[in-house]
Amino acid sequence: MRMATKIVVVLRQGLEPALAANAGVVLGLALGARLENSLASDGKDAGGGVHAGINPHPVPVLQASGEQLRELKAGADDLAVTVVGFNEVARRSRDYVEYLEALAVTEPRDVDYVGLAVTGPRKEVNKLTGKLALLR
Repeated sequence: MRMATKIVVVLRQGLEPALAANAGVVLGLALGARLENSLASDGKDAGGGVHAGINPHPVPVLQASGEQLRELKAGADDLAVTVVGFNEVARRSRDYVEYLEALAVTEPRDVDYVGLAVTGPRKEVNKLTGKLALLR
């Protein structure tokens, strides 16, 4: 069954594996909190063990340059999509209050994205991310 909506995570090229994993988790948690009915029902294995429901969407993880991430974020403003960004200000902050304080004095042109999570109508998400390569 093809879903009408799509979720994509786009990470900055060249991240160390630990940073890429961290960014993906942060973005997934933040995006998941914004989505209604984002989890499928729990499942059971053949032995009766219960497995908590997961997001039913496939989630491709793509790569982009820092500039492409900035352009993607800017381009999303005119579309019916939700974008969650994880940036260097957040990554380097010790807690959320410190992040908010640092972000408040960061010019938009200086926001350096580590990654973005995008969700919305399939056509709109593809318009933004369709030319990006899978993360390698």
